[in-house]
Amino acid sequence: MPTRIRLQRKGKKGQPYYHIVVADQRAPRDGKYIERIGAYDPNQNPAFIEIDRSKALDWMQKGAQPTDTCRAILSYTGLVYKNHLLNGVKKGAFTQEEADRRFDIWMNEKNTKIEAKRSKLATGAEQAEKARVEAEKKKAEEIAAKVSAKLAAAVAAEAPTAEEAPAAEGEAAAEAPAAE
Repeated sequence: MPTRIRLQRKGKKGQPYYHIVVADQRAPRDGKYIERIGAYDPNQNPAFIEIDRSKALDWMQKGAQPTDTCRAILSYTGLVYKNHLLNGVKKGAFTQEEADRRFDIWMNEKNTKIEAKRSKLATGAEQAEKARVEAEKKKAEEIAAKVSAKLAAAVAAEAPTAEEAPAAEGEAAAEAPAAE
């Protein structure tokens, strides 16, 4: 029975969530499977990947072929490299200790890259938030300046009318005693 390591789609429309499963390649995508070995959520950044390393490695050693997407996921987690190293040990190219050392070096580098990406995303989000707040403050100041300019213009337009009104009252008062 030819087996494949592939994704089984879950989740709602527009929000996919996948189970990483080992299945007969003739079975439908979301149908019967042999074993569930992990999960993959592409909606997060960086993508959430949970995988049972020992089960996945065991299936790869038995000959299960991953699909292209699963190969990328397994490569990202280091399982393809670990399988490569184990095959080298079987062939006698190097010892198990050397394989473990190489894998540990690779995993440390990979974890450093992942943490750098997470911190970059976090600082980018903080900077975007600060830029948004600054833009809102600037826009509010512009609106306040426009409103105060309109108010000043309205006050300036009303002020001459207010000066004319006391003058007109004074003329009316001067005429009133003369009429008596």
